[in-house]
Amino acid sequence: MATKESILSHLNWLQQQAAADSEATVLVYYSGHGWLDNATGKYYLIPHDVEPFDIPNSALPADTFTEALRQIPAQRLLVIIDSCHAAGMATAKNTPVETRQQPYGHPSAGASLRLPNNFLPTALPKELIDKLKQGTGRAVFTSSTGEQQSWIRPDGKMSIYTFHFLEALQGAANQPGDQVVTVSNLMNYVGKTVPDSAKQLCQAEQTPFFDFATEDFPVALLHGGKGMPQQGWDEVKAEAQERISQISNVSVEGNQSQMNLSGGSTNININAAGDISNVGIS
Repeated sequence: MATKESILSHLNWLQQQAAADSEATVLVYYSGHGWLDNATGKYYLIPHDVEPFDIPNSALPADTFTEALRQIPAQRLLVIIDSCHAAGMATAKNTPVETRQQPYGHPSAGASLRLPNNFLPTALPKELIDKLKQGTGRAVFTSSTGEQQSWIRPDGKMSIYTFHFLEALQGAANQPGDQVVTVSNLMNYVGKTVPDSAKQLCQAEQTPFFDFATEDFPVALLHGGKGMPQQGWDEVKAEAQERISQISNVSVEGNQSQMNLSGGSTNININAAGDISNVGIS
Protein backbone atom coordinates (compact mmCIF):
# COMPACT_ATOMS: atom_id res chain seq x y z
CA MET A 1 0.00 0.00 0.00
CA ALA A 2 1.48 3.34 -1.03
CA THR A 3 1.20 5.13 2.29
CA LYS A 4 3.51 7.97 3.26
CA GLU A 5 5.53 5.61 5.45
CA SER A 6 5.69 2.94 2.76
CA ILE A 7 6.91 5.35 0.07
CA LEU A 8 9.72 6.62 2.30
CA SER A 9 10.58 3.08 3.38
CA HIS A 10 10.89 1.93 -0.24
CA LEU A 11 13.08 4.92 -1.06
CA ASN A 12 15.32 3.97 1.86
CA TRP A 13 15.47 0.42 0.47
CA LEU A 14 16.51 1.81 -2.93
CA GLN A 15 19.23 3.83 -1.20
CA GLN A 16 20.62 0.65 0.36
CA GLN A 17 20.48 -1.27 -2.92
CA ALA A 18 22.22 1.51 -4.84
CA ALA A 19 24.92 1.80 -2.16
CA ALA A 20 25.71 -1.89 -2.68
CA ASP A 21 25.97 -1.55 -6.48
CA SER A 22 28.28 1.12 -7.86
CA GLU A 23 26.81 0.66 -11.36
CA ALA A 24 23.16 0.88 -10.33
CA THR A 25 20.52 2.56 -12.45
CA VAL A 26 17.41 3.55 -10.48
CA LEU A 27 14.02 4.59 -11.84
CA VAL A 28 11.41 6.01 -9.46
CA TYR A 29 7.87 6.59 -10.72
CA TYR A 30 5.12 8.39 -8.81
CA SER A 31 1.61 8.55 -10.27
CA GLY A 32 -1.17 10.13 -8.23
CA HIS A 33 -2.27 13.45 -6.75
CA GLY A 34 0.04 16.44 -6.43
CA TRP A 35 -1.20 19.57 -4.63
CA LEU A 36 0.34 22.99 -4.07
CA ASP A 37 -0.53 24.90 -0.89
CA ASN A 38 -1.03 28.46 -2.10
CA ALA A 39 -0.76 29.79 1.45
CA THR A 40 2.72 28.39 2.11
CA GLY A 41 4.05 27.60 -1.37
CA LYS A 42 4.71 24.00 -0.31
CA TYR A 43 4.01 21.11 -2.69
CA TYR A 44 2.68 17.75 -1.48
CA LEU A 45 2.38 14.27 -2.96
CA ILE A 46 -0.85 12.68 -1.75
CA PRO A 47 -0.42 9.12 -0.41
CA HIS A 48 -3.12 6.52 0.17
CA ASP A 49 -3.42 7.25 3.90
CA VAL A 50 -3.74 11.04 3.63
CA GLU A 51 -6.07 12.84 6.02
CA PRO A 52 -7.88 15.41 3.83
CA PHE A 53 -8.36 17.82 6.74
CA ASP A 54 -4.70 17.67 7.75
CA ILE A 55 -2.71 17.74 4.52
CA PRO A 56 0.49 19.32 5.96
CA ASN A 57 0.94 16.53 8.53
CA SER A 58 -0.37 13.53 6.61
CA ALA A 59 0.71 14.13 3.00
CA LEU A 60 4.26 13.64 1.75
CA PRO A 61 6.02 17.01 1.37
CA ALA A 62 7.85 17.23 -1.92
CA ASP A 63 10.92 18.53 -0.06
CA THR A 64 11.01 15.33 2.00
CA PHE A 65 10.54 13.20 -1.12
CA THR A 66 13.29 15.13 -2.91
CA GLU A 67 15.74 14.77 -0.03
CA ALA A 68 15.10 11.00 0.13
CA LEU A 69 15.83 10.73 -3.60
CA ARG A 70 19.02 12.76 -3.25
CA GLN A 71 20.27 10.20 -0.73
CA ILE A 72 20.19 7.45 -3.39
CA PRO A 73 23.84 7.11 -4.53
CA ALA A 74 23.05 5.66 -7.95
CA GLN A 75 25.21 6.46 -10.96
CA ARG A 76 22.02 7.06 -12.94
CA LEU A 77 18.66 8.13 -11.50
CA LEU A 78 15.50 8.79 -13.51
CA VAL A 79 12.55 10.27 -11.59
CA ILE A 80 9.10 10.44 -13.19
CA ILE A 81 6.34 12.44 -11.49
CA ASP A 82 2.85 11.94 -12.91
CA SER A 83 1.27 14.03 -10.18
CA CYS A 84 -1.25 16.51 -11.51
CA HIS A 85 -4.32 14.31 -11.14
CA ALA A 86 -6.95 16.71 -9.84
CA ALA A 87 -8.85 13.63 -8.67
CA GLY A 88 -9.87 10.14 -9.66
CA MET A 89 -6.64 8.15 -9.28
CA ALA A 90 -6.74 7.62 -5.53
CA THR A 91 -8.97 8.09 -2.52
CA ALA A 92 -7.87 8.29 1.08
CA LYS A 93 -8.68 5.48 3.48
CA ASN A 94 -12.17 5.65 5.00
CA THR A 95 -12.66 9.17 3.69
CA PRO A 96 -16.00 10.53 2.46
CA VAL A 97 -15.63 11.40 -1.20
CA GLU A 98 -17.23 13.88 -3.49
CA THR A 99 -18.70 12.20 -6.58
CA ARG A 100 -19.28 14.10 -9.80
CA GLN A 101 -20.20 12.74 -13.18
CA GLN A 102 -17.59 13.79 -15.71
CA PRO A 103 -16.72 12.66 -19.25
CA TYR A 104 -14.35 9.73 -19.58
CA GLY A 105 -10.77 10.82 -19.25
CA HIS A 106 -11.47 13.80 -17.01
CA PRO A 107 -9.23 13.74 -13.92
CA SER A 108 -12.34 14.26 -11.77
CA ALA A 109 -14.33 11.36 -13.21
CA GLY A 110 -15.86 9.12 -10.56
CA ALA A 111 -15.29 9.22 -6.80
CA SER A 112 -12.58 11.63 -5.82
CA LEU A 113 -10.92 13.52 -3.02
CA ARG A 114 -12.30 17.02 -2.62
CA LEU A 115 -9.56 19.58 -3.11
CA PRO A 116 -9.08 21.49 0.18
CA ASN A 117 -9.24 25.27 0.30
CA ASN A 118 -6.01 27.04 -0.66
CA PHE A 119 -4.72 23.94 -2.50
CA LEU A 120 -4.15 23.82 -6.25
CA PRO A 121 -3.55 20.70 -8.38
CA THR A 122 -0.44 21.43 -10.40
CA ALA A 123 2.62 19.80 -11.87
CA LEU A 124 5.82 19.61 -9.85
CA PRO A 125 7.19 23.18 -9.52
CA LYS A 126 10.35 24.03 -11.44
CA GLU A 127 12.38 24.79 -8.30
CA LEU A 128 11.77 21.24 -7.04
CA ILE A 129 12.73 19.80 -10.41
CA ASP A 130 15.99 21.76 -10.19
CA LYS A 131 16.70 20.23 -6.78
CA LEU A 132 15.93 16.73 -8.01
CA LYS A 133 18.30 16.93 -10.96
CA GLN A 134 21.27 18.14 -8.90
CA GLY A 135 24.25 15.82 -9.15
CA THR A 136 25.53 13.62 -11.93
CA GLY A 137 23.37 11.17 -13.86
CA ARG A 138 20.05 12.74 -12.84
CA ALA A 139 16.98 13.12 -15.07
CA VAL A 140 13.47 14.29 -14.14
CA PHE A 141 10.27 13.84 -16.16
CA THR A 142 6.87 15.29 -15.27
CA SER A 143 3.64 14.30 -16.99
CA SER A 144 2.38 17.84 -17.57
CA THR A 145 3.47 21.46 -17.48
CA GLY A 146 2.37 24.22 -15.11
CA GLU A 147 -1.31 24.00 -14.18
CA GLN A 148 -2.14 21.43 -16.85
CA GLN A 149 -3.74 18.24 -15.59
CA SER A 150 -2.66 14.66 -16.13
CA TRP A 151 -5.55 12.99 -17.90
CA ILE A 152 -6.95 9.51 -17.38
CA ARG A 153 -7.61 7.02 -20.17
CA PRO A 154 -11.27 6.24 -21.02
CA ASP A 155 -11.13 2.88 -19.21
CA GLY A 156 -10.30 4.74 -15.98
CA LYS A 157 -7.45 2.36 -15.13
CA MET A 158 -4.37 4.51 -15.61
CA SER A 159 -3.24 7.87 -16.86
CA ILE A 160 -2.50 8.57 -20.51
CA TYR A 161 1.07 9.38 -19.52
CA THR A 162 1.65 6.10 -17.67
CA PHE A 163 0.18 4.08 -20.54
CA HIS A 164 2.52 5.60 -23.11
CA PHE A 165 5.49 5.46 -20.74
CA LEU A 166 4.97 1.70 -20.34
CA GLU A 167 4.79 1.37 -24.12
CA ALA A 168 8.09 3.22 -24.44
CA LEU A 169 9.67 1.08 -21.72
CA GLN A 170 8.96 -1.94 -23.93
CA GLY A 171 10.47 -0.45 -27.07
CA ALA A 172 7.78 1.66 -28.73
CA ALA A 173 10.37 4.27 -29.71
CA ASN A 174 13.16 1.84 -30.59
CA GLN A 175 14.45 0.57 -33.91
CA PRO A 176 14.93 -3.09 -34.97
CA GLY A 177 18.11 -4.44 -33.41
CA ASP A 178 18.20 -1.98 -30.50
CA GLN A 179 19.23 -3.67 -27.27
CA VAL A 180 18.23 -1.08 -24.67
CA VAL A 181 15.66 1.62 -23.93
CA THR A 182 17.33 4.94 -23.18
CA VAL A 183 16.17 8.14 -21.49
CA SER A 184 15.94 9.81 -24.90
CA ASN A 185 13.76 6.96 -26.24
CA LEU A 186 11.31 7.51 -23.38
CA MET A 187 11.39 11.28 -23.76
CA ASN A 188 10.83 11.28 -27.52
CA TYR A 189 7.94 8.83 -27.36
CA VAL A 190 5.90 10.28 -24.50
CA GLY A 191 6.66 13.80 -25.72
CA LYS A 192 4.78 13.02 -28.92
CA THR A 193 2.10 10.51 -27.92
CA VAL A 194 0.85 12.07 -24.68
CA PRO A 195 -0.21 15.43 -26.22
CA ASP A 196 -1.80 13.60 -29.16
CA SER A 197 -3.76 11.20 -26.93
CA ALA A 198 -4.86 13.93 -24.50
CA LYS A 199 -6.23 15.94 -27.40
CA GLN A 200 -7.87 12.96 -29.10
CA LEU A 201 -9.34 11.25 -26.02
CA CYS A 202 -10.03 14.20 -23.71
CA GLN A 203 -9.99 17.30 -25.92
CA ALA A 204 -7.36 18.71 -23.58
CA GLU A 205 -3.82 20.03 -23.59
CA GLN A 206 -1.14 18.02 -21.80
CA THR A 207 2.54 18.67 -22.45
CA PRO A 208 5.14 16.48 -20.69
CA PHE A 209 8.22 18.20 -19.30
CA PHE A 210 11.78 16.84 -19.27
CA ASP A 211 14.86 18.14 -17.49
CA PHE A 212 18.23 16.49 -17.14
CA ALA A 213 21.82 17.59 -16.92
CA THR A 214 23.44 14.34 -17.95
CA GLU A 215 24.30 12.26 -20.97
CA ASP A 216 21.71 9.87 -22.32
CA PHE A 217 21.71 6.53 -20.48
CA PRO A 218 19.92 3.15 -20.72
CA VAL A 219 17.11 2.36 -18.29
CA ALA A 220 15.98 -1.11 -19.42
CA LEU A 221 16.99 -4.06 -21.57
CA LEU A 222 14.71 -4.81 -24.49
CA HIS A 223 13.04 -8.19 -24.26
CA GLY A 224 15.46 -9.65 -21.77
CA GLY A 225 18.49 -8.57 -23.78
CA LYS A 226 17.28 -10.17 -27.02
CA GLY A 227 16.72 -6.74 -28.51
CA MET A 228 14.00 -5.37 -30.75
CA PRO A 229 12.98 -7.90 -33.44
CA GLN A 230 13.31 -7.30 -37.16
CA GLN A 231 9.76 -6.02 -37.61
CA GLY A 232 10.22 -3.54 -34.79
CA TRP A 233 7.44 -2.26 -32.53
CA ASP A 234 4.67 -3.59 -34.79
CA GLU A 235 5.81 -7.14 -34.05
CA VAL A 236 5.69 -6.81 -30.26
CA LYS A 237 3.00 -4.14 -29.78
CA ALA A 238 0.11 -6.54 -29.06
CA GLU A 239 2.13 -8.46 -26.46
CA ALA A 240 3.36 -5.24 -24.86
CA GLN A 241 -0.15 -3.82 -24.56
CA GLU A 242 -1.37 -7.08 -23.02
CA ARG A 243 1.28 -6.67 -20.31
CA ILE A 244 0.09 -3.11 -19.74
CA SER A 245 -3.48 -4.39 -19.43
CA GLN A 246 -2.36 -6.86 -16.76
CA ILE A 247 -0.62 -4.07 -14.85
CA SER A 248 -3.67 -1.79 -15.02
CA ASN A 249 -5.95 -4.56 -13.74
CA VAL A 250 -3.72 -5.11 -10.71
CA SER A 251 -3.52 -1.36 -10.09
CA VAL A 252 -7.29 -0.89 -10.17
CA GLU A 253 -7.80 -3.75 -7.72
CA GLY A 254 -5.63 -1.81 -5.28
CA ASN A 255 -3.18 -4.60 -4.56
CA GLN A 256 0.57 -4.46 -4.31
CA SER A 257 2.18 -6.62 -6.93
CA GLN A 258 5.39 -7.19 -8.80
CA MET A 259 5.19 -7.79 -12.52
CA ASN A 260 7.75 -8.38 -15.23
CA LEU A 261 8.31 -6.42 -18.43
CA SER A 262 10.83 -6.95 -21.21
CA GLY A 263 11.58 -10.57 -20.43
CA GLY A 264 13.18 -10.22 -17.03
CA SER A 265 14.83 -6.82 -17.06
CA THR A 266 12.27 -4.66 -15.30
CA ASN A 267 10.42 -5.13 -12.01
CA ILE A 268 7.44 -2.88 -11.32
CA ASN A 269 5.86 -2.47 -7.89
CA ILE A 270 2.24 -1.32 -8.07
CA ASN A 271 0.53 0.24 -5.08
CA ALA A 272 -2.93 1.60 -4.44
CA ALA A 273 -2.19 5.32 -4.29
CA GLY A 274 -1.63 5.61 -8.00
CA ASP A 275 -0.48 3.61 -10.96
CA ILE A 276 3.11 2.85 -10.00
CA SER A 277 5.07 3.86 -6.93
CA ASN A 278 8.54 2.66 -7.84
CA VAL A 279 10.29 0.74 -10.56
CA GLY A 280 13.51 -1.19 -10.11
CA ILE A 281 15.65 -1.80 -13.17
CA SER A 282 18.13 -4.66 -12.98
